[in-house]
Amino acid sequence: MLRIGILSTANIGITQLIPAIQSASNCVVSAVASRDIKKARKLAKQIDVPLTFGSYEDLLASDEIDAVYIPLPTSQHVEWTIKAADAGKHVLCEKPISLDAADIKTLIKARDCNGVVVSEAFMVTYHPQWFKVRDLIRKGSIGQLKHVQASFSYFNKDADNMRNRVDLGGGVIPDIAVYPVVATRFVTGAEPEKLQSTVEFDSKFKTDCYATVNAKFKDFDMSFYISTQMALRQSIVFHGNKGFVELTAPFNSNLYEGDEVRLHNQDHSEYRAFSYTGVNQYQLQVEAFARACTGKKQDIFTLEDSHANQRVIDAIYKSAKKNVWVKV
Repeated sequence: MLRIGILSTANIGITQLIPAIQSASNCVVSAVASRDIKKARKLAKQIDVPLTFGSYEDLLASDEIDAVYIPLPTSQHVEWTIKAADAGKHVLCEKPISLDAADIKTLIKARDCNGVVVSEAFMVTYHPQWFKVRDLIRKGSIGQLKHVQASFSYFNKDADNMRNRVDLGGGVIPDIAVYPVVATRFVTGAEPEKLQSTVEFDSKFKTDCYATVNAKFKDFDMSFYISTQMALRQSIVFHGNKGFVELTAPFNSNLYEGDEVRLHNQDHSEYRAFSYTGVNQYQLQVEAFARACTGKKQDIFTLEDSHANQRVIDAIYKSAKKNVWVKV
């Protein structure tokens, strides 16, 4: 049983990852750390966890912890992932694990030097709906893939929210542009060669709040828009010359209509739906992570995957700044 410590009392941990770990068959929440010991004790009591620490360093020094989950603000991910790896702890870190592809090379070095597992928490890559999309594309169910089109948006103008704070690594691009990019790379096994983007910044927060992206892969194109100041929406369509496949809840599982992969043929005369309602992608993620940490053969989202994805994110900013197509 993998013993996991939680670094901070962040909301994503409370609402998603801690319940997922507690439901998992091969790992357990053993400790909570916070710079405010009262917060750590309150959460530990709430979720019935035996150990609490008043600093992250104390948790990392504990022999009763095998791995850590890091839901800290984005700007602190690299620092604490390295500290955890240097302490000999396996790491599951919230996305984005870094704000610069170059930093991920440093994380790879820390991982390899310490012989630990380090994974960015892209829960979507563990959901069976994405394996189904990958299989459909590989089998030629939609013919030759020509275009991927996606959207991801929500409305958040809370000045205190980390997504709206430059100092904490906020912005729409690091928060959610990563999803259509990682999903497309995951199901196609392909990398974008170049892209063009436009980015808008909030005049008050100074964080990016809207972006459009056009990307060229070797054999297909991709386009998407994202926003932190538009109505809640998620969509993605993989369109081929013989049909298309779309997902009802591509990124936040069990949202809207539940989780369905819908396959349409060329003229809409045939339609198939594959339902995955009730799947907990966070639980699947932590169970896979735990298997990898205990030496079992298990595919996880690697730091090499993270580096390839972050190169795309870096290129989005670069293209918008220069107003040109850029190589990825």
